[in-house]
Amino acid sequence: LFFRLVVVSGSSMYSTLWDGDWLLVLGNTLYQEPEYGDIIVVCKESFNDSEPIIKRVIATPGDTLWIEADGTVFLNGSPLDEPYVQEKALGECDVEFPYQVPENSFFMMGDHRETSIDSRSSVIGCISTDHLIGKILCKFWPLSDFVWLG
Repeated sequence: LFFRLVVVSGSSMYSTLWDGDWLLVLGNTLYQEPEYGDIIVVCKESFNDSEPIIKRVIATPGDTLWIEADGTVFLNGSPLDEPYVQEKALGECDVEFPYQVPENSFFMMGDHRETSIDSRSSVIGCISTDHLIGKILCKFWPLSDFVWLG
């Protein structure tokens, strides 16, 4: 599919996305490799009965990642500038650092770091390109909160 509609379920992307927001997704047939900061939708059989999840790309294949106890993320030795994160937190993390992202995989995190279950947890882990649904282009509902994200 070229485009999809997705409804946000949960709080892992607060304050960028809210529960119930409607999103327009550029399907993976048109979308190339995810880049740093992209908000993407993925689906993997082991997630909540294949329900799609929405997270932000933090690291790409081959990158080395380190997350401090206070939640500061270091990518390839440099701290990330993350203006979309309101409160840094280590969150649920069972990954050993430094961590190198495997080939054809992406390290993703939610913007609400304290509650997000994401690549920091072995429950989710890194996301393979095979599980990519697409990139979020915009939040269009509620209409008063329209924002271009792509």
